[in-house]
Amino acid sequence: MDSFISYLVAHGWVTLLWSVATIAFYLLSKRLYRRWPHVWFSPLIAAPLLLIAAVLLMRTSYAEYNSATHWLVMLLGPATVAFAVPIYEQRATVRQYWPVLVFGVLVGSSAAILSAWGLAHLLSLDETLSLSLIPRSVTSPFAMALSENIGGIPNLTALFVVITGVIGAALGETILRFLPLRSALSRGALFGMGAHGAGVAKAQQIGAQEGTIAGLVMVMVGLVNVFAAPLIRWILL
Repeated sequence: MDSFISYLVAHGWVTLLWSVATIAFYLLSKRLYRRWPHVWFSPLIAAPLLLIAAVLLMRTSYAEYNSATHWLVMLLGPATVAFAVPIYEQRATVRQYWPVLVFGVLVGSSAAILSAWGLAHLLSLDETLSLSLIPRSVTSPFAMALSENIGGIPNLTALFVVITGVIGAALGETILRFLPLRSALSRGALFGMGAHGAGVAKAQQIGAQEGTIAGLVMVMVGLVNVFAAPLIRWILL
């Protein structure tokens, strides 16, 4: 196995190997989730677990894997921008409800940051870990930028974001059964604020307008938090 890895490194195939593996595991888990829509088959859970098993089997360090697949992380930005298309299609709804959306984003972001900070202090986490936890309710491209700006660890923040998104998307429909949220606006905002990317995917399963609102809220939350990074750091430190 070691000689095989050495051969791949020497011939520059590591990037191709792990890039193809990452994409293949994602497509496989996505197909499994469509057939068996269970939370454990979600691409956000199944694909990382398969990759972890492969990395351990081939004795590859995280630094080597990250170096080989960093170009995939760069695609998060364009993927987030792509949400502008359905948002543009629902621009009339946005114009009508923008005061409510802005207020909800500000309140929701404040609640997410304060709850993360309070939980970190309750568990006596060190400062760097605490700062990495704060952007957990922001979608990955914005969360990693915010984490770096306030002194956290971006890669660790990405893990917290995935965990938050998976749990939020899994519990979202259950929460809707107990909350009197009847409008597409409120249901979409719930998923966009509480579960970012994973929440948008779940909201789109509920309805087109819910998915659009969720995407809009997700982007608004990311922008607000990134621009407020200096203020957040000043308040918390």
